[in-house]
Amino acid sequence: MVRLYALLAIGQLILAVFALISCLSAEDDEIRALPRFAWVLIILFFPLVGSIAWFVAGRPVSPERSATGNRPAGRRDRQPSLAPDDDPEFLRSLDEKRSKQDRELLDRWEQDLRRREEDLRRRNSQPPREEDKPDV
Repeated sequence: MVRLYALLAIGQLILAVFALISCLSAEDDEIRALPRFAWVLIILFFPLVGSIAWFVAGRPVSPERSATGNRPAGRRDRQPSLAPDDDPEFLRSLDEKRSKQDRELLDRWEQDLRRREEDLRRRNSQPPREEDKPDV
């Protein structure tokens, strides 16, 4: 009989720890019925009843339940934030920036090439100087 009580006490403690972690990690606007501070006190002072109450009445709504329309009254509908590599607008801006840099680099190379070609044309169109002629 003592083993059963010890097992139930350990189960109650584990349930209270999970409820406390769940309560402390939930977003403020997703907690239902009471403020977070009240839920923490209830879970700490009444571990079994408080933990069960948290999972039944205070925990944030799961995505499956929110899809059916059971949302808490104070919850705002907000757009989920996207990671930069998932945001198409950000990726598009990166592509535009990269293509602009590529165009600038290509323009500089073309200018350098034109300058070098002009230098070669000028050298070829001028008659050779006496110093530049090979000795025969």
